[in-house]
Amino acid sequence: MDRGALVTGDGELTGPELERMSRDRLVELGEALDDVRVVSREPAARSADSRGERRSRLRVTLLLVLSLSFAVAFLAAYLFWPTGYVPPGTPAHTAYLLYTPLLGVTFFGAVGALGVAVIVYVKSFYPDEVAVQHLEKGPSAEQDRFTAAASFARAGEETGFGRRTLIRRLGLTGLGVLGLLGGVVAVGGLVRNPWRRGAEAPLWTTGWKPVGGETVYLRIATGDPTEITKVRPEDLASNAMVTVVPFRETERGDIETLHKAETAADDPVMLIRLAPGTTVSPLPGREDLHYGDFYAFSKICTHLGCPASLYDTQLQVVLCPCHQSQFKITEGARPVFGPAARPLPQLPITVDPDGFFVARGDFPDPVGPGFWEIRRGSH
Repeated sequence: MDRGALVTGDGELTGPELERMSRDRLVELGEALDDVRVVSREPAARSADSRGERRSRLRVTLLLVLSLSFAVAFLAAYLFWPTGYVPPGTPAHTAYLLYTPLLGVTFFGAVGALGVAVIVYVKSFYPDEVAVQHLEKGPSAEQDRFTAAASFARAGEETGFGRRTLIRRLGLTGLGVLGLLGGVVAVGGLVRNPWRRGAEAPLWTTGWKPVGGETVYLRIATGDPTEITKVRPEDLASNAMVTVVPFRETERGDIETLHKAETAADDPVMLIRLAPGTTVSPLPGREDLHYGDFYAFSKICTHLGCPASLYDTQLQVVLCPCHQSQFKITEGARPVFGPAARPLPQLPITVDPDGFFVARGDFPDPVGPGFWEIRRGSH
């Protein structure tokens, strides 16, 4: 195709001239303007075979229906499936275990079935074309936009997408539902108001907050909510570290509450015993939060909330494996490397008359990543 035969005068074609051109003529112009050379073009085999076309159309329809079914199942599971902890041995424990796998299977089914439907449709109804194009940089001109629209319109006509109403509607509905799934996942955690409880809001408090004057012990996190192991100073060797979570004697035997303490995002604490004689420079206001050589810091990185629990006993540095933030324990767990900007919050600890470690109160600083109102919570 000679570009000069399609373009008149010294300038580009204008809107009125382009509107008077037929669709095929616009497609030819677009190919010439884009420096595209069609090497070969064969119509889709299924379009010429009515029986094969019906089979392909049925396959695509069934796949789109399957995708929509999985999408609806995902929404139902995400919004209505019970997620509260259920102890092993009870009838609802199996449903509790199935929540995460159910989300994975239904989401994969929705996306996968839609993807396969697109592939089947393209292989069945799109013409087999081989074209070569020379690409150049720069914005698209007005005539390029007209010719591109004409190319899409002709492709829709040739592939039957415009006249196959059911497939078109199911496909567009599937894309819309998948977009809805992404929106639900993105905003699902923002539905609840985090400030509803004021000073008792979750962003200000953790499971270490005293309730009713009851003693809060440091319990070793073993992953088994039925195993209660409180910590004494003699349980840790020099330069040792152990992960602990809050425990109250009234919670003994309450499997759900004990499990929640181990799985809560802001509860894990690193209890570290420094070597005797280690030089420590606590941050202002934290001078009396430790007990002897024992220091307790939040395990949650102040950058993006990853578990920062890789402890280098030689350098007294805690490393977050996600983005390599490092916190110097002997200097109040202040960040010395990486993107984290705040020190790890320190838990005030002491020992009760029976020799067990207990928390003297909640963290004086908010746990985890920073947020807009974090200064308001520094009290």
